[in-house]
This record gives sequence, C-alpha cells and structure tokens, in this order.
Amino acid sequence: MTVDDRGDPDPHATDSGEDPLALRLEQLILGAERRYTPFQAARSAGVSMELASRFWRAMGFADIGQARALTEADVLALRRLAGLVEAGLLSEAMAVQVARSTGQTTARLAEWQIDSFLEGLTEPPEPGMTRTEVTYPIVELLLPELEEFLVYVWRRQLAASAGRVVQAADDEEMVDRRLAVAFADLVGFTRLTRRMEEEELGELVEAFETTAADLVAARGGRLIKTLGDEVLYAADDAGTAAEIALRLIETMANDETMPELRVGMAFGTVTTRMGDVFGTTVNLASRLTSIAPRDAVLVDSAFAEELIRTGDAPASEAEAAEAAAAAEKEGEEPPAYRFALQPMWQRPVRGLGVVEPWLLSRREGTP
Repeated sequence: MTVDDRGDPDPHATDSGEDPLALRLEQLILGAERRYTPFQAARSAGVSMELASRFWRAMGFADIGQARALTEADVLALRRLAGLVEAGLLSEAMAVQVARSTGQTTARLAEWQIDSFLEGLTEPPEPGMTRTEVTYPIVELLLPELEEFLVYVWRRQLAASAGRVVQAADDEEMVDRRLAVAFADLVGFTRLTRRMEEEELGELVEAFETTAADLVAARGGRLIKTLGDEVLYAADDAGTAAEIALRLIETMANDETMPELRVGMAFGTVTTRMGDVFGTTVNLASRLTSIAPRDAVLVDSAFAEELIRTGDAPASEAEAAEAAAAAEKEGEEPPAYRFALQPMWQRPVRGLGVVEPWLLSRREGTP
C-alpha cells in the first residue's frame, strides 16, 4: 500500500488481491472512494468508536478491523444518526433499531436484486464476452433509476404506515394492536423437496410467494414475511383477512402445478416490532395452521366472534335463516353475510391450552 504526504496510506491505492472490477463497482454504487479506517470515520463523524461499531453491526456490516475501506458516505451516515440522537429526536437505542431495521430490509433486497435481477441482465450478449465486461455499464444505467424507485416505494409504504398509526385509538394501540394474523402453508412441502429438482422447487416457491404477495396487497392486507413454503400476513380487520385466505385457497386450487394449501388465523392483540409481529395471537394462528384440513381455513373463537360482530358471518345457519325471514317480513333486503362459520371440536393446542377452532368458508352465492 502506498503512503501519501501525511504518512497515511494512499486512499486511491488498491489493496493487492482485490478484483479491480469489484472495486470499480463499489465506487460506482457508493459514489465515493475508500478514504477512512473505521476509527478515522468515527472521529470524522464526531462519534465514539463504540457507538459507530454498534451502528455498523446493526446495519449488517462486517467488522473490518482498521482497513481503509470506508467513504464519505459512511461518515455522513454516522453523522446523521448521531445528530438525530443529539437533537433528542431519537434515543440511542432507537437509532440502533433504525439502523438494524433498515439494514435487514435492504440486505434482503440487495441480495434478491443481484441473484435474480442483475444476474439475468448481465448474461454476455455476444459469444466471447465475459459477464464482467457488461456488468459495469448495466449497473451504471440501472443505479439511478432503482434508487429513485426505492425511495418512491419507501415513501408510499411510510405514508400508509403513518396513516395506520394516526388512526390508532391510543398510544398503546400503536404498539400492541388488535389485528387479524394468518399463516398460509403449502401442504406436503417437505416431500416435494425430495422429489423436485432445486430449480423447479425454487420456481414453485417463487410462484407461491408472488401469488400470495399480490393477493394480500390487492385485498388490503400486509405481507409480514415469507418462509419458503409459508407466508405470514396481517390485516386490520377480520373480514379482510378472511377474504384473502379464501382467495388464496381458491387461486391455488385452480393451479394444477401447486400443492394444496391450508390457512390458520387468529384475531387479537399483537405486538409489532421492526415490521414483524409477535405474541399469543400469532402463536395461535401458527398452531391452527398445523391442524387445518387441506384446502381449508381454520380460525380461532375471537376471529369468529369478530366476523359475527361486524356482520360478515352469522353465528349459525339458523340465525341466518331467522334474519332472512325477518327481513322478508319487513320487506327489506336480508343480511349480506359473506362468510360461513362451522364450529369444530375443541382440542388441546401445545402451549396454548384448549382452543375451539372454527372452519371458515364462503357462503353460497357470494362472489
């Protein structure tokens, strides 16, 4: 490594053994050259090395010792986070959470874009050309467009999330909220992994996740996470979650390439942290999924009660018949129940005691 006039290693020098194209791509993407060691970056940002390390690890960055590998952008990011803490807008713990949630989300996005997007785009267009010869110009063209699109999507999601918080009844509801939570699980996925080729299995999982994500979004739910053969989603009301679940079952049943599906749902208080959901309600939805019949939806008693309360389902078919007769007598339209509920046998569920599941279905004549 060469040394500049101040005795420091030359920031423009290249460490031996590093791929020149990788370094050029890094500089293109980051928009700056390597200039700082972690200690120098922390000092320039005006933060302690301990706090800088906490921020970097929260963002998912590996420890690099005292290698000169950081840029002005790294210094600016540290300065911004520390400034939010100094101004009292965020506590130090909250700033670390911001770093962690952003790092985890964007790390997954970056991996997907490289694995599934750029890999396909950078296939050599002509015989004799290497992928490295076309990667740089492709990234150079895509980078500003993808950056703008990322900011746009983030702002739209932030606006939707802020709207939900504003509509919360009180401060406690912003953290511990009453939500409908659902797991949708592919039946027999373990057996499929033994019979299918990896590429074929990957295509099946991608098709399932895409179908689920599209249906959840279109119907007003929120996709929490995907787990390969399982998706977890939430909705603000039971009716929305129920509609998504039945649409998922119907859509998958009409696709001969897809395995059968089962869904378990529960309604109640849910703790939300960093985009994920936790608590007894989530655990109950997961347990109900494991005992749900194939191509069927099981809900807990609180979910069933919520559908009945909102008029989305009758308590029983006898009640539906009585309501229809009463409406006819008065010359009115009968209640437009969307769903039907059938009580199942009570059963013990590991870790949650005895539960009373209900089988959810669509009422005849509803679209």
